[in-house]
Amino acid sequence: MQENSLNRAERLRPIVIEVAGEPQGVVVPADGGYKFLAVKLPAFVMDGHHFPSIETAHLAVSRAVESGETA
Repeated sequence: MQENSLNRAERLRPIVIEVAGEPQGVVVPADGGYKFLAVKLPAFVMDGHHFPSIETAHLAVSRAVESGETA
């Protein structure tokens, strides 16, 4: 039973999204995709957004941070 809990925890592990080597937030599995949770001010415009993949989340966060978008 403990092994199942460990496998589930590994699947739910947050994945860090970096832009220019700086961590901006993490994505966590949610609703068949991924939810972005910002940890740095430049990325807060994207906080809470859902994405179909980690790659699309990274691209969207990178664009928002590099363009200086604000909420």
